[in-house]
Amino acid sequence: MPACPSPASARLVSTRRPPPAGLLEGECREAARRLLGAALSSTVDGRETSGVIVEAEAYLGPHDPASHARASTGRTARNDAMFGDSGTLYVYLSHGLHHCANVVTGERGDPAAVLIRSLEPVKGLAVMAERRGRETDLCSGPGRLCQALGITLRHNGHSLRRPPVRLLEGASFADSQVGVSGRIGVSRAADWPLRFFVKGHPAVKAPRQ
Repeated sequence: MPACPSPASARLVSTRRPPPAGLLEGECREAARRLLGAALSSTVDGRETSGVIVEAEAYLGPHDPASHARASTGRTARNDAMFGDSGTLYVYLSHGLHHCANVVTGERGDPAAVLIRSLEPVKGLAVMAERRGRETDLCSGPGRLCQALGITLRHNGHSLRRPPVRLLEGASFADSQVGVSGRIGVSRAADWPLRFFVKGHPAVKAPRQ
């Protein structure tokens, strides 16, 4: 069976409170750092799963050449959710195969968002394993965590302040526990230091630092 979550992580999710209003305010890169330790929870097909965010990546909007809402692209049907209120869920398909979940930050109309790259699985591990078809690496990557939590395009544009997919309050990690690096899997502005991760966490895959 999948490994049990740590008691500390279990307490993060068991609080079941929405995050404080300031969590997603300000610059997107700051919100990405603050999201480490928050929880993502889903209730899909009557089954609840959740995990603690341990890796996140900021995409800054029109002036970010790697953003789906970069100036040369503008507002489209695909990225429309990015222009919504902070706390909106933006889901897209990567290479037409893997769903990726992003949290919109900042003010309405400012298309900045944070890609949730990895979670520490906490609740519903057996459900996650069933969906993933394996008992390891349940949430160690953006596509994997969406599959494990049952997040798909039908949740695009959803407010994370209400079911079925919610962002929940957690505990913060000390700066000494957090690594910063360039972004993964992008060809533009890959070296911008906008990826934040919990150092040494098993759900955080290469490049691990």
